[in-house]
Amino acid sequence: MRATLIGACAILLWSSLALLTTFTGQVPPLQLTGMTFSLVALLTLGTWIARRENPLKYLRQPPAVWALGIFGLFGYHALYFVALKLSPPLEASLINYLWPLLIVAFSALLPGERLRWFHSIAVLLGLAGTIVLFLGKDIAFDPAHLPGFLAAFACAITWSIYSVLSRRLPDVPSGSIGGFCAAAALLAWIGHGLWETTLWPGSTTEWLAVLALGLGPAGGAFFFWDIGMKRGDIRALGALAYATPLLSTLLLILFGRGAFTWQVATACLLIVGGAVLGTGDLRKKG
Repeated sequence: MRATLIGACAILLWSSLALLTTFTGQVPPLQLTGMTFSLVALLTLGTWIARRENPLKYLRQPPAVWALGIFGLFGYHALYFVALKLSPPLEASLINYLWPLLIVAFSALLPGERLRWFHSIAVLLGLAGTIVLFLGKDIAFDPAHLPGFLAAFACAITWSIYSVLSRRLPDVPSGSIGGFCAAAALLAWIGHGLWETTLWPGSTTEWLAVLALGLGPAGGAFFFWDIGMKRGDIRALGALAYATPLLSTLLLILFGRGAFTWQVATACLLIVGGAVLGTGDLRKKG
């Protein structure tokens, strides 16, 4: 129960990603990824030093573990940026949000995990709520944007595989995420140098937004999610993950960057209903 709640904290943090990103000005996406991931790596290193821990305790992991960490953290973000570049952002985001559904589906392949009927219904309700949330926003799946759509689907596949396979590595400490972020930051800076023009934040607000991203949705959330995936109820977290686009939209509305519509209200009912259904096992245990 405790690990599932910790994993749910990642979902809350991810809901602030869109809002915080709007405050980062014109900073290019790969540069922003490099900045936030570098911040996470430095903060993790500082934590190790403050606790007088040997960094090798976290960094000395098998090549397969490093490959999975880099595949999940950098691979997901790189594919997402490709999707946004090659297709409209609304369509790309909608396809990307298949990952909670895929996590629940893939979890059935894990030893000792059993997929119940209400878990399936829960994620379908969440998916339906997310689709409703995007209605009325001039969405059109133009075949000309197929490469971007495929990249968005690859995003969903990448994050769901990374999340589910993390369950198979219970002995890998969550602190190792700091090392994975360092490697992902290096790749992001290389990509930035090759394909982007450097634009630094132009105000205190923009710098604070970058800091908040590194501490929260684009950094700290990965540690919470790792704990939830390894020790929590993976199916319940998959159902709860559909709260991310809804909470993100509500935050944008709260800060005057969106409007409350019937789509938002309907999405609230569907996603909250799915979350309640998907966490049935947790309530019984509680």
